[in-house]
Amino acid sequence: MKFIISLLLTGAVVAIAAYIVPGAHVAGFGWAIVTGLVIGLVNAIVGGILRLFTFPLNWLTFGLVSFIITVLMILLSDKLMGSKFEVDGFWTATLFAIVVAIIEMIFGSLSTSGENRRR
Repeated sequence: MKFIISLLLTGAVVAIAAYIVPGAHVAGFGWAIVTGLVIGLVNAIVGGILRLFTFPLNWLTFGLVSFIITVLMILLSDKLMGSKFEVDGFWTATLFAIVVAIIEMIFGSLSTSGENRRR
């Protein structure tokens, strides 16, 4: 059940970010869920390998390289998804990554505060 809720939240985050960021487009909520999965998989597999090789540089730049890798993984996901998910370029992907991170932070704080009230 948690996996299904996580998928729906990921789809919502991608859909909201695509709505907010000019130059980012997703073909619908179903495709937003698929896009979230693709970005997550690409970021975990390819991004993980890149982060491993760039660890010293990432350490020196206080994580900036890791953020750039995330932006590049969004661009790679754009290429893999075809016309169902599109970002217009590097700066659009950068803004998309920032908006997604902010929305996920908001959703995370809402779910954490809800768990604290139940205890």
